[in-house]
Amino acid sequence: MSSAQSQSLAVAEAAAPASALPRRAQKFSARRIGAVSWWFVVPALAFYFFVVLWPSIEGGAYAFTNWDGLSATKDFVGLAQFQRILTDPAGVGAVVHTLVIAVAITLVQNLVGLLLALGVHTKIKSRNILRVALFTPAVITPVATGYLWKYLMTPDGAINQILGFFGLTWLQHDWLGDSNIALWSIVATVVWQFAGYSMVIFLAGLQGVPEDVLEASTLDGAGPFRRFWYVVRPELAPAITINLMLSIIGGLKLFDQVWVMTSGGPGTSTDTMSTLIYKNAFQFGDFSYGIAMALVLTVFVAILSSAQYKLLGKQGGSK
Repeated sequence: MSSAQSQSLAVAEAAAPASALPRRAQKFSARRIGAVSWWFVVPALAFYFFVVLWPSIEGGAYAFTNWDGLSATKDFVGLAQFQRILTDPAGVGAVVHTLVIAVAITLVQNLVGLLLALGVHTKIKSRNILRVALFTPAVITPVATGYLWKYLMTPDGAINQILGFFGLTWLQHDWLGDSNIALWSIVATVVWQFAGYSMVIFLAGLQGVPEDVLEASTLDGAGPFRRFWYVVRPELAPAITINLMLSIIGGLKLFDQVWVMTSGGPGTSTDTMSTLIYKNAFQFGDFSYGIAMALVLTVFVAILSSAQYKLLGKQGGSK
């Protein structure tokens, strides 16, 4: 074979597609690329392990001790701290309040967000201004929102003054000082802040609904409700899943607004698991009990979010 023929054969082999290579060579090449790729991931994984995972594991171990957070004594007590949650009235109340807030925020916030999205999805001229205005509260920090509504809801605040101006004195109330409605006042504040956030996600889903399908359903005589339920709703399945996941996780972990507006009061009527974790760990010197409650909260978030994702995923996949 001449040198020119050898060179053309080498060029042909180099230009040959990967499928023309022997299968063993393909597998070896894929393994080598995969091994090299893992080296790029190792630094990030190591950083995440030593900064996040390991401190979390080590901190979670304190839930099985009686450590107060300061002393050197750490006696193993097994599940005693978790049993306290079930027998402590404050702990049981915090669990109930957390679940009530999470469910209420999830239902009301997403319902309001969906209605707002349907409203600004129309062809009114001011729709862009309305979208910006309704989304604006979501970019305000939760602490600032809490302080704002705390002053609005005082007995001499703007809400009671407006009600008095319109002669609705019978509706005036100490919104955060009454243990019967303080929790719902916090829920209303959170819904006001994040309904616009849910609206934006629903709006993105509405913009993906084909116009020709809507027109065809209208020509077939479908009314607004039937069009929404049979045409729009299936297309909104991903947006519904995302919104419900975000709102229920946010409701379970809610802390800033509760702490700023009531600090868990009056009494313990608005204490959530997050506020009780903070109080026990940093105010009452009962660090291990606070960690135990934090682990319970983590389990709640994992179970509820996973169950919700699977349920909504099945509904979305069967549309």
